[in-house]
Amino acid sequence: MALEDAKNQVDQAFTRQDLRGLSYENAFGGATSFLRRRYSKDLDGVDVAVTGIPFDQAVTNRPGTRLGPRAVREASTLQPYDPPYGWGFDPLGEFAVVDYGDMAFDYANTRAFPAAVTDHIRAILQGGAATITLGGDHFITLPILRAYVERFGPVALLQFDAHSDSWVDDDPDRIDHGTFVYKAVKDGLILPEKSVAVGIRTDNPDTMGIHIIDAFEVHRTGPDAVAQKIRDIIGETQTYLTFDIDALDPAYAPGTGTPVWGGLTSAQAAIILREIAGLRILGGDVVEVSPPFDNTGATAVAAAHVAMEILCLWGWTRRDRDPK
Repeated sequence: MALEDAKNQVDQAFTRQDLRGLSYENAFGGATSFLRRRYSKDLDGVDVAVTGIPFDQAVTNRPGTRLGPRAVREASTLQPYDPPYGWGFDPLGEFAVVDYGDMAFDYANTRAFPAAVTDHIRAILQGGAATITLGGDHFITLPILRAYVERFGPVALLQFDAHSDSWVDDDPDRIDHGTFVYKAVKDGLILPEKSVAVGIRTDNPDTMGIHIIDAFEVHRTGPDAVAQKIRDIIGETQTYLTFDIDALDPAYAPGTGTPVWGGLTSAQAAIILREIAGLRILGGDVVEVSPPFDNTGATAVAAAHVAMEILCLWGWTRRDRDPK
């Protein structure tokens, strides 16, 4: 669609017929679907469904991530005017992407929540689409992984985070965003020897065999070296990517529940994500955006860009193209 045709478009979140293509609507008006994609529960012909899980009852400090999906969608409306910089292809033009909306759940019935997430993601995968999920706190990754592993078998986990999230938790009924990795390893969902956590800067001696690239290593060796190390570890293993926004330093992402100083810069994260293109990314999520603690909106903007990068990484996998 050309820019001059924008005046003839009326809220493409509802009226878009072609699921592919850029969007030229005003960023400041209209429904805030992710990247101005059409809201739809119809997965016929859909390649990727973006969905929100507005849950924050598993946090250890500040709540507010239930508002994350809405904020990330709003921030994303700045992006679909042009193909994402530096990738050399247009994922919105090549792939059919919809905004599947938020998962509905009973906020007062937390015991039923994990199975509801798995059912939600399972339904999308069975419909033939991959998922990019907007959180919500980091607990949601565990039930998402269960759905992915049902379909694809155990996966490598590529985790960007300030925390390892592998603290011991042998109570199956506990819902905790700091223990999802521990449970994922114990349940055989992820392959620790092929998994990598990037940006860690909190102490937890037991990392369950997962390779740790802490924030100091990122700063000292640089993002290109880190990306190569990730590629060397994961290789051809099918991978799920989870990005906790607190992987970024609070200077770049203050709107999160458990901020830790000394984190990645936005530029470092962007380079690493670009340079791991070619990994077999099955899907991903971006979590822990807590808008009440960032009145600038910068955290949501960063998360929206991360979600776009996940879409691009997934697109590289589908295109079967060597980025080098």
